[in-house]
Amino acid sequence: MRAVAPFDPASAALPGERSVLRAAHEALNGQRRGLRALLPFLGPAFIASVTNVQGGARYGYMLIWVVIGANLTAMLVQSLSAKLGIATGRNLPEVCRDRFPRSVSRLLWVQAELIAMATDLAEFVGAALGINLVFGIPLLPAAAITGLAAFGILALQSRGFRPLEALIAVLVGVIVVAFAFEVFLARPSAAGIASGFLPTLDGPDSILLAVGIIGATVMPHVIYLHSALTQQRVVGGDARERRAIYRFERWDVVIAMAIAGVVNCAMLITAAAVFHSRGLDGLASLPAAYHDLGRFLGHGADVLFGLGLLASGLSSSSVGTMAGQVVMAGFIRRQIPLFLRRTLTMLPALVVIGLGADLTHALVLSQVVLSFGVPFALIPLVLFCRDRGLMGDLVNSRGVTALASVVVAVIVSLNVFLLYQAAISIT
Repeated sequence: MRAVAPFDPASAALPGERSVLRAAHEALNGQRRGLRALLPFLGPAFIASVTNVQGGARYGYMLIWVVIGANLTAMLVQSLSAKLGIATGRNLPEVCRDRFPRSVSRLLWVQAELIAMATDLAEFVGAALGINLVFGIPLLPAAAITGLAAFGILALQSRGFRPLEALIAVLVGVIVVAFAFEVFLARPSAAGIASGFLPTLDGPDSILLAVGIIGATVMPHVIYLHSALTQQRVVGGDARERRAIYRFERWDVVIAMAIAGVVNCAMLITAAAVFHSRGLDGLASLPAAYHDLGRFLGHGADVLFGLGLLASGLSSSSVGTMAGQVVMAGFIRRQIPLFLRRTLTMLPALVVIGLGADLTHALVLSQVVLSFGVPFALIPLVLFCRDRGLMGDLVNSRGVTALASVVVAVIVSLNVFLLYQAAISIT
């Protein structure tokens, strides 16, 4: 482990940076309009994709509002993260290190590393399950293949972020097509979908799933990473350009999280229509969901589900690793080789698979862990974005600060409730 300069993933490997800057300035000067104007800015938030059907199987359409609310929250939070990088030229861990005592920074670093490991666990297990289900390969060999694929994606990343984002965009396209077709085959109830927009919960188990949905959608590791991806990707020369860059970045976030929201809603709606409507609300595992989709829907629905699971895992397979590099460099000014980090973060998933643990339950718990990590990233982010001396002309308005504070309060309250329920169950 060695001391390094602040980690700069946006500028470290962008061989086409000059063309990107030219495109950005053309967009700022009105020479590009519509989608062409957004192309230089689309990409970082495509690293968001979630897999969980238990909510729909157990509670039907009831948690649709949670999925929508979580995606709206993610849009707000990731926009704030992008704004911090654009306004300060530093990422969130770097600003935390500069503004907080050393002991606080180290504590934040430790929890952020644990969050990155939980992220890798979910992604790795999801991809391995997809390979196992679609190709019939036993889980341990499937895990080995997943590891090789993860290293391949890291090698692609070394050639710059554009190839990585192109691959992610293709994988996200596979996910969207797969789950859209699942919804078409499932023929869900329009009235049931409409009822899901009414905020309702049904006991501690539904709260656990709601917290998991929030954690896997808001994603604390992406809060750290997004500020790093935008901090020097396209640098504004003055206040007008910074505001314009931020507007483009907001579109990036909105488009990407809208895609993630469609995928999540499609998964939940499919599970509600296929499983809950048949009284199969005790769906035990993702393999069971895979086989039952094939049995009830036919038309290759099981294979599409497995491919969606595989693409979801691979599309975000480098995110935990990248986030780990950002938080270590930012919080404590240290770095380890990227491939060594990838190896270390794969170990928990390999152990879980090797022990024969319930992988579906492991995925749900990893998402809940992500939710517990959200406040540690979000509270500093809100504090920094309301500081005019730090943010300048991109400082949050009082309304945005109030809305972000409400989000923090809701997430913290849900986490505290889960801890309370756990304490009661133990005693």
